[in-house]
Amino acid sequence: MYKITLDNAVAEIFAQREDLHSEIWLNHVEFERGKTYLIEAESGTGKSSLCSYLYGQRGDYRGEILFDNENIRDFNTTRWCKVRQHTLSILFQDLKLFGELTALENVEIKNRIRHTLEHKEIVGLFEELGIPDKLKSRIDRMSYGQQQRVALIRALAQPMDFLLLDEPISHLDDRNSDIMRDIILRYAKKNGFGVISTSIGKHMNIDYDKVLKL
Repeated sequence: MYKITLDNAVAEIFAQREDLHSEIWLNHVEFERGKTYLIEAESGTGKSSLCSYLYGQRGDYRGEILFDNENIRDFNTTRWCKVRQHTLSILFQDLKLFGELTALENVEIKNRIRHTLEHKEIVGLFEELGIPDKLKSRIDRMSYGQQQRVALIRALAQPMDFLLLDEPISHLDDRNSDIMRDIILRYAKKNGFGVISTSIGKHMNIDYDKVLKL
């Protein structure tokens, strides 16, 4: 996939609002593979809803969302499974990790689908992110910031054309935020995928190709 397009799309809950001032809702917006985007938003403006629409989890919006000119409303379950395995990866705001599994198991459960990362590469990412001692720790016994770093590794454990990041550094200090940024940009350059990140304040220090106000 080379392009994601929003054409006059808007969350149903905002459809009747006359005071809506957004560079995304009710506009024509294009996200291109290989580029980096930041979506800045205030709380309650539909940031996570937008991510859910793009990932096919919700459909309570008006207008059109297109993947390479195909309307995603026409995608069936099989098509969405393929999109999520090959085309689109996401780091959810609420992470959606399995608390009863270890950090490594949370990554491996996804990596086994496409075998995208070698085991030594996964271990190397844990080391780079400062959590090498957490490989065999249960997720529900780790801090939220540590879990965010595990969620990033899991998000990278698949082929993709776009990586969605919903407030990826909300619980990280500046040093770890910069480490996460460097890893994301390194993999984006290596594999050519686009990055769409959201923020309600704190965001990665990147020279984004485009910044949009939600």
